[in-house]
Amino acid sequence: MQTRLFFSIFLFSICLSYAQKPATGAQQVEASLETKDQMLANSIVKNVPFTNVGPTIMSGRVVDIEVNPENSTEFYVAYATGGVWHTSNNGNTFDSVFDTAPTQNVGDIAVNWSANIIWVGTGETISSRSSYAGIGILKSTDGGKTWEQKGLLDSHHISDIVLDASNPDVAVVGALGHLYSDNAERGIFKTTDGGDTWEKTLFINEKTGIISLAEAPDNPSVMYATAWERERMAWDFVGSGENSGIYKSTDAGATWELVTTGNGFPQGKGVGRIGVAVVDANTVYAVHDNQDIREESKEEGQEQDDKALKPEQFKSMSKSGFLALENESLADYLRSNRFPRQYDVAKVKAMVKSDELKPSDLHLYTYDKNAADTEGEVIGAEIYLTEDGGKTWKRTHDGYIDDFFFSYGYVFAEMDVNPQDRDEIYLVGVPLIKSTDGGKTFTYIDEPNVHVDHHVIWVDPDMPNHLINGNDGGLNMSYDAGKSWNKLNSIALGQFYAINVDYEKPYNVYGGLQDNGTWKGPHTYSYSKDYEAEGQYPYKSIGGGDGMQVQIDRRNSNIVYAGSQFGYYNRMNLETGERKYIKPSHGLGEAPYRFNWETPILLSPHNQDILYMGGNKLMRSMNQGDDWTPISPDLTAGGKKGNVPFGTLTNVTESPFQFGLLYTGSDDGVIQVTQDAGGSWAIISEELPQDLWVSKVLASSHKKGRVYATLNGYRYDDFKPYVYVSDDFGASWKDISSNLPLSPVNVIIEDPVKENILYLGTDDASYISFDQGSSWELLDGSMPNVAVHDMVVQTEANDLVIGTHGRSIYITNLDEIQKFDAGKASDLQLFELDAVDYSTNWGRSWSAWRAANAPEIKIAFYAPQSGKATLEILSAAEKTVKSWEVAVEKGFNYIPYDLTISEAGKKQLEKETKDLKIAKAQSDVYYIPPGSYQVQVKVAGKTASTKLKVDEGSRRRDWAEAAANAPEED
Repeated sequence: MQTRLFFSIFLFSICLSYAQKPATGAQQVEASLETKDQMLANSIVKNVPFTNVGPTIMSGRVVDIEVNPENSTEFYVAYATGGVWHTSNNGNTFDSVFDTAPTQNVGDIAVNWSANIIWVGTGETISSRSSYAGIGILKSTDGGKTWEQKGLLDSHHISDIVLDASNPDVAVVGALGHLYSDNAERGIFKTTDGGDTWEKTLFINEKTGIISLAEAPDNPSVMYATAWERERMAWDFVGSGENSGIYKSTDAGATWELVTTGNGFPQGKGVGRIGVAVVDANTVYAVHDNQDIREESKEEGQEQDDKALKPEQFKSMSKSGFLALENESLADYLRSNRFPRQYDVAKVKAMVKSDELKPSDLHLYTYDKNAADTEGEVIGAEIYLTEDGGKTWKRTHDGYIDDFFFSYGYVFAEMDVNPQDRDEIYLVGVPLIKSTDGGKTFTYIDEPNVHVDHHVIWVDPDMPNHLINGNDGGLNMSYDAGKSWNKLNSIALGQFYAINVDYEKPYNVYGGLQDNGTWKGPHTYSYSKDYEAEGQYPYKSIGGGDGMQVQIDRRNSNIVYAGSQFGYYNRMNLETGERKYIKPSHGLGEAPYRFNWETPILLSPHNQDILYMGGNKLMRSMNQGDDWTPISPDLTAGGKKGNVPFGTLTNVTESPFQFGLLYTGSDDGVIQVTQDAGGSWAIISEELPQDLWVSKVLASSHKKGRVYATLNGYRYDDFKPYVYVSDDFGASWKDISSNLPLSPVNVIIEDPVKENILYLGTDDASYISFDQGSSWELLDGSMPNVAVHDMVVQTEANDLVIGTHGRSIYITNLDEIQKFDAGKASDLQLFELDAVDYSTNWGRSWSAWRAANAPEIKIAFYAPQSGKATLEILSAAEKTVKSWEVAVEKGFNYIPYDLTISEAGKKQLEKETKDLKIAKAQSDVYYIPPGSYQVQVKVAGKTASTKLKVDEGSRRRDWAEAAANAPEED
């Protein structure tokens, strides 16, 4: 009895640990935003310059488009995790209007064009595993220069904003609510005072929110809204429910009535996401992701069950019964369940006959105890129409709309209608499709340059053949109703999951992106349209699907390991084009391995032929992935029943000090270590917060027993930062989250030179610690508040490379950071300068139509306080040849110097150096000649100096001479 009671308490405690994790409250978020603002103001590293190195061509997921009704060449585009952008030249160029906003996560935008007011509903609503929460409503009254938070902070995900065209203070908002937890701030809200206060006008329950909201163009008092009941957990997603439906308001959103009850529109637990396109007050199309099972699917499944062998039959089958099976039936079973080819009927029967296998092993091979039960194929996309204001609904088509939503209609279910022809409708799904007969039949209007997975379509009300489409691959525009498309991707909006670098000169960056595969490109990239003339985009696609982790062989950077979701990895030779699929498969007698969405893969730092991959067990290959051996038991807590793989490894790291000193982390919060290459394993996470996603485990490169761990509560709507270090192989842990504001942590890495310096990435920022995590400084003052998913240091170039999930890749050099002495923070610290190569082309232009060449270097120093600084360039005789004043901030400063000298400085150098004559450049300035100089900086009574060497350089033949002597074209 005592054992049974203890076991019951144990099971109850496990259920409690999953069920009672509180979501972070709105007041905590609000306080954290203020803390982060103060951190930015006080950060000593906020001026560290970052360079965005793309890529741009694949863009990122678009969630909304708002077009100026008076000028269709001006519009705003909202990206799921990349902010809001504006164009006034039909998409030729874009400017960000959201870089200063506290988040880049967007669900919807609305614009009052006459008043220059922009409303942004933050937090993407497609409810995927990478749909980040927002911070309510943000509003700008100056065209995006500044932003103010306007409430609904706890809504997390906002789907639609409808503005009153006659009153700029009135707005109606649809809030979907939390993704991973129940909450009350969801439904429909209305403000009549510009967002200062809100009235909740529709609330259904704490699991059901609003996914679509639209007004009637002929009567703005009439509105339609769609409610969506959904529940997501790390291991399961339910995207439908009986509380989903369509509501109508006839008083501009003040009150609402359900209009989908017993009148032709589906009801019940299978009602999924719904989107509406309102033609007029009475005529509305609705696209519905119906999760009910197709009747014929049930019947076909039953027929198949009656004929085919089922896995359950083998659980208790005798040896003699197995050997008596018909060969054809057994062959069908092996083939349909994807047994390895070597296990044909003859071999399997021989193995059972010799007792090498038991019949039950054929059940175990196919059995995933955690997989959700499936009853058959769902109905999927449906189109309904009401012509009487929602009193009755009818389906517009007879059959199914196949190959459209596939299995994830919950990320689509949006549509639009031609305002001049109500029978012409556009539907977004995996492909983009169109109907010209009111939804009876459909045609496919994607083209090869249009990415799949569409989320928004805009139809020009004045010129209906003009379309703008947003998808997972950015933005497309058509002027012929979808027969052909232009791509409008010129900004860096890549949603990276993971990045890496090689050691070529110059080096390349690699990364896996959300729905855009894996790419490789030069770290020197900056956006230009030169590639359109050259015919080669600098970045190259090396893999498809959702790109994940990348490993590059240090001996030969053409050997790359990369792949897509759930462990579908390849080894490829980029030089020869050879590609081999290397995902490990389980053997007979084993249950299927479980693989994470972002399956971890690692080349051993001790031997680049040795490759690790994590499922629920850790696999090791000694021959570059050709063969695999599991070197562990299940290293997770065992998973949970659901339709999302869970109980999987998320991380593997190997100590550079010792081969086989390995750590793993899992999505259910388990960290384990082996010190003997998998011979034995020990759980080392018992004293850490339980059940949280292990986002990073890192074996230190400075101390053998040191290991770092970051945990992530995003999948519980828990935004606390969890950061830990152990100096004894995980036997004990120290919390080093210290002063970090609220935001789930994704990655931590060490500086390769300075042991005390750490870099950390969260869902909205990057940070640096100079004291092993005792305190943190906000690092990304020159980056937007975007999710940082991965970081790596390219040690030869000494660059920190940051992979963001929304703004592609950023790079900064670490020379000054590593030279900074944190123990002398009260001193002025001026950092060394690289030698400069003199050029006779300084200040000259090769064409009358081009600006003159203007060289520039950055003088970097740490100032112990803010104020005025005096900078001087001193000659060898320590005479001033240039002097100027600048305002500086406490911390790192990077002051541009254009390599010019003053008139007095020119005379001083000519005086000091025999036969030296310094002529004015074409740009009417004097440039500093070759020689040795000093740079002197004075701040608050403190002085520091360093050398500046200007070398002779190549003294290249100048452009004018080169152009004059160039051969003429035929």
